[in-house]
Amino acid sequence: RWLLLLGSLWILAASPASSVFQRPTGSPAPPHMQYLLEPLHTTVHTQRGATATLPCVLRALPRNYRVKWSKVEPANYGENIIIITNGLYHKNYGPLSPRVRLRHSHRYDASLTITEVALEDEGRYRCQLVNGLEDESVSLTLHLEGVVFPYQPSTGRYKFNYHEAKRACEQQDSRLATYQQLYKAWTEGLDWCNAGWVLDGTVHYPIINSREPCGGRLLLPGVRTYGARDKQKDRFDAFCFTSALQGEVYFIRGHLNFKEAGKACSNHGGAIAKVGQLYSAWKFSQLDRCDGGWLADGSVRYPITTPRQRCGGLPDPGVRSFGFPSKELRTFGTYCFTEK
Repeated sequence: RWLLLLGSLWILAASPASSVFQRPTGSPAPPHMQYLLEPLHTTVHTQRGATATLPCVLRALPRNYRVKWSKVEPANYGENIIIITNGLYHKNYGPLSPRVRLRHSHRYDASLTITEVALEDEGRYRCQLVNGLEDESVSLTLHLEGVVFPYQPSTGRYKFNYHEAKRACEQQDSRLATYQQLYKAWTEGLDWCNAGWVLDGTVHYPIINSREPCGGRLLLPGVRTYGARDKQKDRFDAFCFTSALQGEVYFIRGHLNFKEAGKACSNHGGAIAKVGQLYSAWKFSQLDRCDGGWLADGSVRYPITTPRQRCGGLPDPGVRSFGFPSKELRTFGTYCFTEK
């Protein structure tokens, strides 16, 4: 009996470990550990000039790991690296570099904080844990509260190629709107017959009230699309997006030509307001005036938050336009902007 027992122990000892502890056939593999916590909310809402934090938290700290933050750029189908950390040291990259830092509220926290949020910060971000073959990532969206407005130059309708539209929005304290921003503006009542560029190089126009000059009465309301167009050759208007101001827009009454309007603003310590600044003041400061005033692009506009008969007669709030009158005309006041 003792010889049989010793023989059995010798056989077990000589057998490979895998055969002794072999998992029963059909049993599941041990679960792969997910290091990154799924964020409770994947969209962070903010305004221009604010400080925003995109959450990224680890459950545990693997060996030899790195966390890489990047911004997804749909226009060129790429990602721009913002910051890389190994938990002890970090390095910033790109144009966001001066305004980003890791929150580091505890040792598992790799959240990204952006200060002085700018219009171009809107978009999708990725927090990636680089850990050998077991990389993980979470995606978050930074959403700026703002307003979309259609824009065309003094020379008339459909004059911009994509690059000119992008530059025109930037000159008016705004940027080309994303499709998502245009869609949201449509749900909030934006109704515009002229097609315009958006940031990804596609062309659209938002219709609330179907009508003959805008695709016909039989088409349902919606954001109608021309799809992707040739950025160099094709010409349309622009849909611009702006957010809250770090300053104040105010009106100076008078009968001023364009040059006198600029001087009047300068005498009050400001500058003649840009179109995006007037829209921002209308949206965020409820600026409401019946008076037409010059703006920096040579147009004359006025903001209405409480529609009334003597202020254009239109039933909805909005920024009304007199177009681009002669700059020598002495009929209007001016809207000025002063930074805080």
